[in-house]
Amino acid sequence: MRALNELPRTVAAGMHTVFSDIDDTLTTDGQLVPQAYVALDTLRRAGLRVILITGRPAGWCDHIARMWPVDAVIGENGAFYYWHDPVERKLQCRHLLDTVARQTNTERLAAVRDTILREVPGCAVASDQFCRLYDLAIDFCEDVPALADADVDRIVALMEAAGMTAKVSSIHVNGWFGQYDKLSMAHLLMRERYGLELSREREKCMFVGDSPNDAPMFAYLPHAAGVANVAAFAGRMLHFPSYVAPSRGGAGFAEVAQALLTARQR
Repeated sequence: MRALNELPRTVAAGMHTVFSDIDDTLTTDGQLVPQAYVALDTLRRAGLRVILITGRPAGWCDHIARMWPVDAVIGENGAFYYWHDPVERKLQCRHLLDTVARQTNTERLAAVRDTILREVPGCAVASDQFCRLYDLAIDFCEDVPALADADVDRIVALMEAAGMTAKVSSIHVNGWFGQYDKLSMAHLLMRERYGLELSREREKCMFVGDSPNDAPMFAYLPHAAGVANVAAFAGRMLHFPSYVAPSRGGAGFAEVAQALLTARQR
């Protein structure tokens, strides 16, 4: 990873889309900080497309798409995307699975949940599980004392043994039935909403993140950036961002946003 100030000005000035994770990227110690929220708004006002990509649930994404200064939000690690239609003035959503398929998976998720809670003492079902549609989120440090890496690995192994895709965020292990992820839904959203092929726009799209479930985006976008706390996952990620901000969490996101805005102004 290179320092953020090594991002070439011409590259930064050419960005048209900013993708960003939420937890520990826009937030700091679990709180959305003012400078990160202002940065989202400032990026949009400057003409950049702003799309959040998170492991957080559908219930959160409904609120975010309606009320935050963003163009869209991809939720539950790529299961759907929400956006607020300015013409029809209502929330819209694109799901990967229909209602019947989601209901079928609910029973399967419950069985895996019970196994994990029995086999990994100290973990818990995430507090936001009640508003999830696709996945199972197991808390290993948000509202419970932090578990050891070996316990987190055990949660991942149990999910995978049940045929699930499992991804580790900075606070949860998320598991779901299917092969989608943050990157696959980013491709779909860009194609369906904007008529753009992400494969052709990689040099003009920035992603900002902090944890292992962001690795597909880090690997695919050549100018992805991490906030400083991405370094905490040095031994748990296959792919790191090309650049890293000086500060952690929301302050780091604001630094990335400022680098893009300054380059455009010049």
